[in-house]
Amino acid sequence: MSEHPAADRGALPDGTVTGPGRVLVALYGIFALAAGARAAVQVSTRFGEAPLAYLLSALAAVVYVVATAGLVRGGRSGRRTALVAITVELVGVLVVGTLSLADPGAFPDETVWSGYGRGYFFVPLVLPVLGLWLLRSRAGGPAARER
Repeated sequence: MSEHPAADRGALPDGTVTGPGRVLVALYGIFALAAGARAAVQVSTRFGEAPLAYLLSALAAVVYVVATAGLVRGGRSGRRTALVAITVELVGVLVVGTLSLADPGAFPDETVWSGYGRGYFFVPLVLPVLGLWLLRSRAGGPAARER
């Protein structure tokens, strides 16, 4: 038996991948795959049509992968990694979402973050808010104070 009972149940000591955290990690993993697949197809078949949009989709995929890894890793460094990635994600969604609505001609094809993620039912806008909320709520837990 370890000093962290949660670790014995297969969860990280800080509880990031238990309960709501597990759902969030699953969503980030799904979005990493979706954005990565979308970007791979766009970049490999139509890059010349909308290079900025397709590179932004690839960036979104990388951000989702890094956020997922940070959430799964847990601990101080995992939370810090997830915090940076999720903050970049939120800024990206807000900036790209606003620019794509203000100047649609700059984005001749959709990105994951276009229109605040409307092509994904606005999950890209809600996901970083939930991620930041989870990180904040878990940062003050008992395991975090032990570190």
